[in-house]
Amino acid sequence: MTELTAETVVDRQVPRTPQLSPDGRWVVYAVDGGLWLVPADGGAEPREFATGREPRWAADSATVFFLSDRDEEGKAQLYRAGTDGDAERLTDWATGVSGCVPVPDAAAVVVLAPGEDDRQADPRVRQVTAGPGARTPAGGGAGPGEDPVAAAHQPPVARPRWDTVARPDRLWLLDPGTETPRPLADLGRRHVVEAAARPDGRTLAVLTWSVADREPGIFEPGLHFVDLRTGAVEDLPTPALEATGLTWWRDETGWRLVYLGLTPPGLVGGHAVFDADGRNLTAGLDGCPTELAAAGDGPPLVLVAEGLDTTIRRLPDFTEVANARGSLAGLTANGAGEVALVASTAAEPDAVHAGPAAGPLVRLTTALKGDWAPQERLAYRAEDGLELDGLLLLPPGTTRSDGPFPLVTLIHGGPHDRYADRFHLGWYPSGQWLAAAGFAVFQPNGRGGLGHGDAFARSVAGDVGGAEFTDVLAGIDLLVEAGVADEDRLGIGGWSHGGFVAAWAVTQTDRFKAAVVGAGVIDWPLLAATGEHTRFEAALGGLANSPITHAHRIRTPVLILHGEGDPNVPLSQAELLHRALHDREHEFVVYPREGHSIRERDHRIDVLNRTRAWFSHLLA
Repeated sequence: MTELTAETVVDRQVPRTPQLSPDGRWVVYAVDGGLWLVPADGGAEPREFATGREPRWAADSATVFFLSDRDEEGKAQLYRAGTDGDAERLTDWATGVSGCVPVPDAAAVVVLAPGEDDRQADPRVRQVTAGPGARTPAGGGAGPGEDPVAAAHQPPVARPRWDTVARPDRLWLLDPGTETPRPLADLGRRHVVEAAARPDGRTLAVLTWSVADREPGIFEPGLHFVDLRTGAVEDLPTPALEATGLTWWRDETGWRLVYLGLTPPGLVGGHAVFDADGRNLTAGLDGCPTELAAAGDGPPLVLVAEGLDTTIRRLPDFTEVANARGSLAGLTANGAGEVALVASTAAEPDAVHAGPAAGPLVRLTTALKGDWAPQERLAYRAEDGLELDGLLLLPPGTTRSDGPFPLVTLIHGGPHDRYADRFHLGWYPSGQWLAAAGFAVFQPNGRGGLGHGDAFARSVAGDVGGAEFTDVLAGIDLLVEAGVADEDRLGIGGWSHGGFVAAWAVTQTDRFKAAVVGAGVIDWPLLAATGEHTRFEAALGGLANSPITHAHRIRTPVLILHGEGDPNVPLSQAELLHRALHDREHEFVVYPREGHSIRERDHRIDVLNRTRAWFSHLLA
């Protein structure tokens, strides 16, 4: 068994984005910085394939296209390699390449990249946005002595926004034989976000935004068909917000396109499957679709989060194909009914599996071994009778009868996310990491989350921290009453939205003896003015829902962790809490060069060790 150290957690290889070859023989998948290849029948061990990311199989299953910045860090180029791993570079793009789409039944590949005239603007040049979509005249910018960063710490009252100019990606058609890319279609200044080739190789579905940088929160999505022979563009009805996962299939009426998007009309809620005309195909579904996977030219497969588990369903009627305990992710399929995906259960860390969609699947990669904490599924009711679920982890080798334990409640991010009945161990405060230190860990799925349909998800709109927080307290009360949790040794923590709930919790009650606020929201109006999701954040909460409004009540020791360059929840949020706490017990840690997620190895190790030490000291 492997000793569970912070280094072990950070260095473990977690597979992502598996891609099944069209002939079903191979699976290529990504780990940090590299691609690995393994036979889909499990007949041989995985082998390192290439340095890169975002693999895509050619239609003949003989080669893999992928992106890599091996030659110039931060500037990806397009490569192609056979199954022997011998790679050739296909592009030398001055601005770098953002993505690729192999064209079925052809050697050509569609490349997503800016044009030569669309190079990144000098980041020191800034412009003012005075309203939705507005731009200042040439020469506009910060006046003498103005500091946009300092301005972010002031109340957001009708002040200008400071935005760098981002470059839009465009469509190019590359024939690797000639290595001469040519523009494919004229979409004006719109930014290409995603594209998917129809299986007959004649049409490309393209998702665009009006701007390349979604930071203003107003990016007006567009959906288009592009003729791969002529470049002619057909504009389709405006797609749902947050559209992603363009997927083709064919039925008796002809070719159809579906995608995932945010269920209208609000900005808070669950996702649904839509067709190209904008019709919601998911109406009445209790679960939440999370991924689409093309299956040749047949009906696509859909991953659906249902409570603590995940199902594979098939369009158009969402017929159940398989039901898996825990989580499934990274679904990819071929026309023969075979799939590859990453699966995880309570006792099984993430591993690549492949086989028939209906099962059984063969595990293709090994997983970290250890003396893991037992994980229990919870089902309980909120104060208003709403059915809820969650997970309880106990220290390894213990049972409920060994309680009461010090209890740490960990809140997931989102809020539209969930704790599936899967293996929970990551660089952020996580169940297995804290349970190994002797804590019981409660992971609740309160309202607003994923897995219980759109109404459940949208119920927190404008009221985060309300019933969402009492859902958390209801679960803690049950564990205290059952003798599992020690009422005098309760802690709470989380990252992102989980960090918000942890900060909110200690403004509402003194029950918690320790809290960890990782990249948490402290002031919702300020976030709506300075974060990258703007109007989405404004739809979640206002000043009354902000921890800063009630920070004078905090008596719980708080550990504040934040990335210095976080664009999602800017550092100003953490600084507000730090200043509000003033001389009350707290620690404030800023990780340089980091964004919303912590990436550097030493920083991740510090997060793990620091959070566990914080709870160990205060809940002893």
